[in-house]
Amino acid sequence: MVFDWILRGGWVIDGSGAMPYRADLAITDNLIGDVGRLDGARAVNEVDVTGHYIAPGFIDAHVHGDLMMLADTKRVAEACLRQGVTTLINGQDGSAFAPASPAVMDHMRRYTVGFNGNPPNLAYDWSGYEDYFRRFHRTTPLNMAYLIPNGNVRMEVMGLTDRKPTAEEVQAMRRWVREGMDAGAVGLSSGLDYIPSLYADAVEMSELCKEIRDGGGVYVTHMRGYGPRAEIGMRELFEVCRLADCPGHVSHYNGPAELLLRLIDEGRAMGLDLTYDTYPYLQGSTILAMVALPGWVQLGGVDATMDRLADKATVDKLENEWFNTGTPYPLETTTIAMVENPDWEWAAGMTVTEAAKKVGTTPGRLTCEILVANRMAVGIVGYRAGDRTEADMRAILRHPAHMAGSDGIYRGQHPHPRGWGAFARYLGHHTRTLGDYDWAEAITHLSAHAARRYRLTDRGLLRTGFAADVVVFDPNTVTDHATYEKPMALATGVPHVWVNGTCVLKNGELTGDNSGKVLRRG
Repeated sequence: MVFDWILRGGWVIDGSGAMPYRADLAITDNLIGDVGRLDGARAVNEVDVTGHYIAPGFIDAHVHGDLMMLADTKRVAEACLRQGVTTLINGQDGSAFAPASPAVMDHMRRYTVGFNGNPPNLAYDWSGYEDYFRRFHRTTPLNMAYLIPNGNVRMEVMGLTDRKPTAEEVQAMRRWVREGMDAGAVGLSSGLDYIPSLYADAVEMSELCKEIRDGGGVYVTHMRGYGPRAEIGMRELFEVCRLADCPGHVSHYNGPAELLLRLIDEGRAMGLDLTYDTYPYLQGSTILAMVALPGWVQLGGVDATMDRLADKATVDKLENEWFNTGTPYPLETTTIAMVENPDWEWAAGMTVTEAAKKVGTTPGRLTCEILVANRMAVGIVGYRAGDRTEADMRAILRHPAHMAGSDGIYRGQHPHPRGWGAFARYLGHHTRTLGDYDWAEAITHLSAHAARRYRLTDRGLLRTGFAADVVVFDPNTVTDHATYEKPMALATGVPHVWVNGTCVLKNGELTGDNSGKVLRRG
């Protein structure tokens, strides 16, 4: 037999937790053809990877590639592949783009610009799951798996109303979830700090989760509380998973390690199947409205919020009763990452407080003004002192329930560096330099854990017959270069990547091949 590719001379880390061993790896069609000493085998293409590790493609368990994978394929693919990431789990935080009737599409495009973008060069002419999924087939070098966003489902049935659903509305929402699971979605997501997910309680979420349970899906939540308030969010997660008898997963789990690890262990001791992802940075990133405005201002969606913020009396009320008492993220440590209005590009990279000082106003009034001027399309990078320390983060990423997620945002003038650096940072900084993992543990956290969690049953391991998502990296040089000052600097130390058997990164450069596809559960 003549293989398509043989990678010779490397050390295999197969994702199982076993230590690296010297072996060659063969690829044929889109599958791993063999792993072992292949001295007598032949291939159309052979690559000498002596001194390098061969690993299963990394799976980003939490990332915002929903639109930017399609609209700016090269930017996203280069950022990911240069770190060895081959699969993105999209549909996060209960706010995405399928299902999406015109009203839902309009809301999500405008409301989530700060993390999903609203690129003008897409047709946006899909509405259901299958039609959306087709957009990702062989149009990008990356694979995509999808979580059904509860915010979309809720809005399809109830609009943006802040109330409990009726029994009929619950059944209608369950039908939307069932349709998504039938299309191959890997679970259901919620974003309980975002509108309209914010209005759903544990009972409502558990009813929707009953539709993912039998199909092997997982409930993935951006909780209602993080940092020192994580117990609030975790108690709600416990209730959802108990009522629905389904597995649960926490997005970007961050906060004091002693509290967070106690809670995850407590839930697992109760018999709940719980996991989480996190990224290796102390600062976070989201939309300005979520971290700077009270909920009542945002009732009714983008247009209603803008109307309130354009009213001087409302701004005065906010200035006196809200901004003066401290916002969820301090404005002095909240950096403006993305603005849609070119007239405000000067503010990107500044904190809200710095931008306010520059124009001679208060941070609260600047917040209202910039949101109105950009039609709410403002993204931020933010930090709250006391939420977590470097020691907390290192303890959280070592727990066996952990898997890697970048929470990458590929939109904006000054985005968070995690989309360009998280996975390389896990390898270079946390494994090689700090020793938080050995190499085998690192690959399990970066690949195999997510493959198991999302039932991507032919990924995450280097096994004969598995899909050939394969990464070659140099353990001595793999390094992240993206910083808060230069957030889009590309990682180094990953020369070659294969996705579904096609070489998509060769000698550190994109090949131009688009072999990615939608990965369906099971």
